[in-house]
Amino acid sequence: MLTTNPFQDDKLHEECAIFGIFGNDEAAAHTALGLHALQHRGQEAAGIVAFDGAQFPAHRGIGLVGDIFGRKSVIERLNGFAAIGHTRYSTSGAPMMRNVQPLFADLEIGGLAIAHNGNLTNAITMRKQLVQQGCIFQSTTDTEIIVHLMATRRGSVVERLTSTLQQIEGAYSLVVLSQDSLIGVRDPHGVRPLVLGKIGENYMLASESCAFDIIGATYVRDIEPGELVVINKEGISSHFPFVPQQQRFCVFEYIYFSRPDSIVEGISVYEARKRIGIELSHESPVEADVIVPIPDSGVPAAIGFAQGSNTPFEYGIIRNHYVGRTFIEPSDEIRHLGVKLKHSANRAYITGKRVVLVDDSIVRGTTIRKIVDMVRQAGAKEVHIRIASPPTTHSCYYGVDTPERNALLAANSDVDSMRDLIGADSLAFISIAGLYRAMGQPERNGEAPHYCDACFTGDYPIQLTDQMGEPDKRQLSLLTEFN
Repeated sequence: MLTTNPFQDDKLHEECAIFGIFGNDEAAAHTALGLHALQHRGQEAAGIVAFDGAQFPAHRGIGLVGDIFGRKSVIERLNGFAAIGHTRYSTSGAPMMRNVQPLFADLEIGGLAIAHNGNLTNAITMRKQLVQQGCIFQSTTDTEIIVHLMATRRGSVVERLTSTLQQIEGAYSLVVLSQDSLIGVRDPHGVRPLVLGKIGENYMLASESCAFDIIGATYVRDIEPGELVVINKEGISSHFPFVPQQQRFCVFEYIYFSRPDSIVEGISVYEARKRIGIELSHESPVEADVIVPIPDSGVPAAIGFAQGSNTPFEYGIIRNHYVGRTFIEPSDEIRHLGVKLKHSANRAYITGKRVVLVDDSIVRGTTIRKIVDMVRQAGAKEVHIRIASPPTTHSCYYGVDTPERNALLAANSDVDSMRDLIGADSLAFISIAGLYRAMGQPERNGEAPHYCDACFTGDYPIQLTDQMGEPDKRQLSLLTEFN
């Protein structure tokens, strides 16, 4: 069967989403709804572990949140006043049932469930040490390393977790469910997001604030970089077990990953994307008749570009939201037409026009090349491309599934060569300085930047311990599993 995934591979894939709530009799139902709002961060698998005071009922599955938790009978089995959930796009470990989170283990101090967004950059090193100590791994995900490290420590859950976090490197946000507490933590640089919310007297944690809106909860604040929060019957307490580090929040959260209606680090994602579009229009103006977004992620930046250039904005490309993972038997002709499964030209607003197509990024360049061809076939006089991020020249090792560097178009081609390959009349990316101006930050002039922008600059703020080894030994496991 022809999968639509090859046409999505021209995007950086979302990371994962986590959610947790404590003290609510409908904890599992709230968690399922929260995960549904966070579905954009991972579409491969999802799971929920609850706690009812005695047991940790759990349910996990491969697929979308609605398919896994859409039946009332499933939620009814997840009794409890606390729950954590996870929706996954695999970055470390293959997409298989044994990697579906939250992970659960019975430790000396009782049951423990954990869900993780991000990537550990010393996972292979730590896994090798743990295996030599006699630990037996059941998954290929780096999250299980945290479980084993906690099992080999002493003290309370918080003490074991704190000791464990001193051993790991990487970018991560965690939610942990024990027999008496819900715990949330962000890495010292705050690369991955985690926010605190409240519904009634109950606190909750989530990757993005949009998860609170769906259940009528209130956004309270972002968890600080390096902060560990404990939520239990006594309320909420905050700890800072790490040496303070320069904050390096992932700037791609604003460009693409986060939902436009989320508030991230106190900033509206929608407004940030519009400001990036405005800045892009000032940096790379072009005479045009219409500004057209490549939906859906290019829409806010295109609105900003239209405002900044005083050019009409139109939906010149329509996205089909109802394409599943499989469609029809492949042939060369059908594969060539595959992009039209997701996008079609709105000819009335393209024919005879000088068109500016605005998108958030270019990864491999395969999809945008087909879209340019489609727009030309629809009668566009000129086709110009404007990208609301700098060129993606480096792979991410902090929880974003990016291709190897040799597959990144911008890592191997200059802008003129990329323009020719894509078939556009002109191509321009926002500069690093322009991106920082749009985000209200000083230009990147030798000072430590406020954001992690390693995918654009190669400036990795966290040590890449595992990448220093042999390339063929970077995989956590070579095992394969079929579901």
